[in-house]
Amino acid sequence: MKKIKPVHIGFILSIGITLCISLLFVLHFRPLEILEEKLFDLRLHLRGVKPPSDKVVVIAVDDESVEKIGRWPWHREKTAKVIDKLSEYRAKLISFDIIFSETETEAGDRIIQKSIKKAGNVILPLAFNLDPIKPKPPAFNIAPSSYAILKNIDRLKPIQASNVLVSIPPISKQALSMGHINMIPDIGGAIRWEILAIKYGDNYYPSLALQSVRQFIGLPREAMILEGGSSIRFGRFRIPTDSYGRMLIDYSGPEKTFKYISIIDLLEGKVKREEIEGKIALVGITALGLYDLRVTPFSDNMPGVEKHANVIENILRGVFLKRNSQIIDLAIILFVGLILALILPRMKAVFGAIISISLLAIYTGITYYLFVNNNLWIDYLYPSLNIIIVYTGVTIYRYASEEKRAREIKNMFSSYVTEKVVNELIKNPDMAKLGGERREITVLFSDVRGFTSFSEKHSPEEVVSILNEYLGEMTGIVFRWDGTLDKFIGDAILAFWGAPMKQEDHAELAIKCALDMIRRLKELQQKWQSEGKPILDCGIGINTGEVLVGNIGAEGKKMDYTVIGDHVNLGSRVESLTRKYNVNILITEFTLDKIKDLVKNGNISHVCIKGLERVAVKGKEKPVEILELISLEPGAESVIEECEKEEVVVLKEK
Repeated sequence: MKKIKPVHIGFILSIGITLCISLLFVLHFRPLEILEEKLFDLRLHLRGVKPPSDKVVVIAVDDESVEKIGRWPWHREKTAKVIDKLSEYRAKLISFDIIFSETETEAGDRIIQKSIKKAGNVILPLAFNLDPIKPKPPAFNIAPSSYAILKNIDRLKPIQASNVLVSIPPISKQALSMGHINMIPDIGGAIRWEILAIKYGDNYYPSLALQSVRQFIGLPREAMILEGGSSIRFGRFRIPTDSYGRMLIDYSGPEKTFKYISIIDLLEGKVKREEIEGKIALVGITALGLYDLRVTPFSDNMPGVEKHANVIENILRGVFLKRNSQIIDLAIILFVGLILALILPRMKAVFGAIISISLLAIYTGITYYLFVNNNLWIDYLYPSLNIIIVYTGVTIYRYASEEKRAREIKNMFSSYVTEKVVNELIKNPDMAKLGGERREITVLFSDVRGFTSFSEKHSPEEVVSILNEYLGEMTGIVFRWDGTLDKFIGDAILAFWGAPMKQEDHAELAIKCALDMIRRLKELQQKWQSEGKPILDCGIGINTGEVLVGNIGAEGKKMDYTVIGDHVNLGSRVESLTRKYNVNILITEFTLDKIKDLVKNGNISHVCIKGLERVAVKGKEKPVEILELISLEPGAESVIEECEKEEVVVLKEK
């Protein structure tokens, strides 16, 4: 079965994470939806307060008014005085966020009816019961306050009401119009949307704020058209809505961003006419103890009446916040995920972090810019979360796979090369291509002379002891010169340079290793002689050429990292010729070609390289020049004497 490349696994992992994030987005995963709403609030805070126009003023039933006038609710005659005073100050429109749902006294009800009728510009609220049960008819006909024209209503997912709370009929009938004051908080608990249409019976009713603006600008009822699932056509412009007929509220700021006028100040004549004249006067409760406080993006205790003021301000300005289409938001998540899937698995963690952070920063800047300058709410959390999780997932996978690969490299090469080389291969795994490849290397064969007769004359314990000492010293020298120890073949050593890590100076390292091995062997011989032990000698053959290097063997059973090829065989046969010519080190003309300049410029010093013969070894038709390598005394001038004999010695034996 073909092994999947890590980069492909990284791609699959990235796509998988992106699809999971997309699914959470489609399912409106509650915790993430709450967090996205909070990020929307943060954008409002970062944008700052937008000073509202002076067309709306809040007439507040505040704590001071309650303290001086008396506990709420007040007698109707007090409220009638408020209406009369606002009319006196020529408020263009008076909108109540207060429902007169019960009869007080006949005299009191008659007084307020008279004041409302006289003012002729009073809008009263409706409060719908949104429980999904069979609708009950209202106490009197409220249909004149509904939308007159409906379009594409089948596209609307209506918010339906089963009952309605209105001011008592004698009072309601005097109103210019009515609008609902229902608010439905988001799943996070804040009021972010204004419901512009609630279905009750066969009719759809606008909000108090929308109705107030219509009356304020003198727009006919027929010019306010509900277009299902998209907008409210409001005269010459449209108010964008979602599929539920809701408008996103663009809050100007926290509570008291709008002008507040205390009712007690109004009644006591402490208010200037210009503070009210020609404006929409929103009458509502702001006193803390009367519990008409709402959670909004800017505040945890904004009076409901100021929420209406914000909606009115939005509509009067004709500039609205819009939430991006879910299809486009989903496309952004998928697009960002695809980009990361194509890039991150091919990059190192640091560069991947730079790309991810840059992408996150760019996306943050774009979403904030579009929010501030185009009033567009693009989903920020899901694409950003996708960037973070994809990067984290790919990075964790990369570290896990690299750690696994590092273990494989360590297990593969720790017996062949020094820890220094293993660590370098772990840092740069591409240097250690675990599959087979052709590469130029220098191979070194070392064999103990007369080992068969030696082992016959000595006990196994003596043979093993002295052989282990010899092989241990020689192996240490191979590692000292950054060689790769291929294997022990009985008493023989096979080592090479140039793989797994590429070494441009592979021939030089092999030559210096061989000279060091012979130097150490002579020291061992003196030691063995002084100890009365048998003395071992060895021959070394060195050759350079292109070979096949890699994991060779039975996959899943026994694999070795080794070298094979004609040049490996030639190195072995050259080593066997050290007995014929009674020398310690023989090299081939191919190795000489690699080190000749190094000897001449002194990089390989005090050596003598002497050509012996041109030989045609068994299995090779083309003759090869072999040369003896001898270490001279320190300070001696190096000598190279190439073979001058033209005749070729043909060898039949190994």
